[in-house]
Amino acid sequence: MTAQQQAEWMWLDERTTVTLSELSRFCAMSPTEVDELVEYGALLPLPQGSEELVFSAQCIAPLRTAGKLRLDFDLDMFSVAMLLGYLNRIEALERQVRSLQAHLPSAR
Repeated sequence: MTAQQQAEWMWLDERTTVTLSELSRFCAMSPTEVDELVEYGALLPLPQGSEELVFSAQCIAPLRTAGKLRLDFDLDMFSVAMLLGYLNRIEALERQVRSLQAHLPSAR
């Protein structure tokens, strides 16, 4: 299994963590760009005792999507930060809808 394949299945586990350098590599962004997203508050590092920032692997998928849209539409990092916030909000709302639908009696 390649490192890229391993990274893709790890994203599904929210308990998995990635370092800043791993996150930048997985999302095709420079560490400086990832740092800028942290400064804007779009990415929140986990509280950790180590010197390098650590993130939940759950942020990889939306960050990759935002990165692709950045290239497609030539967005600056502030716009990417806003976009990332919206992508995370959409995902949270979709989870709520799925949860509510699970409580509804099935239509037969």
